[in-house]
Amino acid sequence: MMKDLQDKILKLKKEKDIGILAHSYQAPEILEIADETGDSFQLSVAASKLPQATVIMCGVRFMADTVKILSPDKKVILSHPQATCPMAEQIAPEQVVAYRAQHPDHKIVAYINTTTQLKAVCDVCVTSSSALQIVSRLDAQNILFIPDRNLGSYIKSQIKDKNIILWDGMCPVHASVSVQDCEEMKKAYPNAKVLMHPELPPEILRYADYIGSTSGIIHYALECGEDCIIGTEKSIVDYLRIQRPDKRFYLLSKQLMCANMRLTTLMDVYQCLTGEGGAEIVLDEALRLRAKHPIDEMIRLGQVPSGK
Repeated sequence: MMKDLQDKILKLKKEKDIGILAHSYQAPEILEIADETGDSFQLSVAASKLPQATVIMCGVRFMADTVKILSPDKKVILSHPQATCPMAEQIAPEQVVAYRAQHPDHKIVAYINTTTQLKAVCDVCVTSSSALQIVSRLDAQNILFIPDRNLGSYIKSQIKDKNIILWDGMCPVHASVSVQDCEEMKKAYPNAKVLMHPELPPEILRYADYIGSTSGIIHYALECGEDCIIGTEKSIVDYLRIQRPDKRFYLLSKQLMCANMRLTTLMDVYQCLTGEGGAEIVLDEALRLRAKHPIDEMIRLGQVPSGK
């Protein structure tokens, strides 16, 4: 039945000339029918290059918003209207405006996992893969990093010559992992490499053999010779098992499942294609332009230097 629905989706998206984007945390059956997969920023860039005038984002709202920010001429549909990111909404734009007024010499660095309204009052966005380079290059000694205190703490531990202030936000899924989880998995699989996302708390990252973004974890896991314990959303384990059935991949903790990412089903995608579901993303143009500025800065500061 699932295969039949996938076939209907593939046929319908071709007939209607609609592109489908799926975040890496989506279920395997969603990834299989997508035109592009990856993290939120990779998908935003990919969307701008797709020939289709309409795209469906299988992910959460801030991701669909980011696609619309970078591709205003495209019709962007969020696959499930209630799919959101709790961390993206853990700080109000007014709080950032107030902080800036009190600390005019501070630059505001926003994790890409933030609302459009929040991006509009920040200086630069970062992804987990680009944060180290961008914060290092940023022309500022004093920095407020929002909203993820765990990613910010990791950046702060690597860049010791800057004054990085952390907001008290977090990804509730990654923050749910315990030291006991780590010790039990290390004991059960002592020869496995432990790969972790920097959204995990500092006391958890101490158990890591490798710390990196989702794409970094996937690359490392596929290339290394050892079995791997994966410290990020369960869908990455599912993906790796499909790609390398000859290797063993273990989930660090059963808590690592994002309910919002799991909201989207194949039927949701099908109903988006038939016009019976989903939510179209509509942004005020002035807001879009303000939110685009920190993303443009992210692209500028995240460029690889020539010759490297």
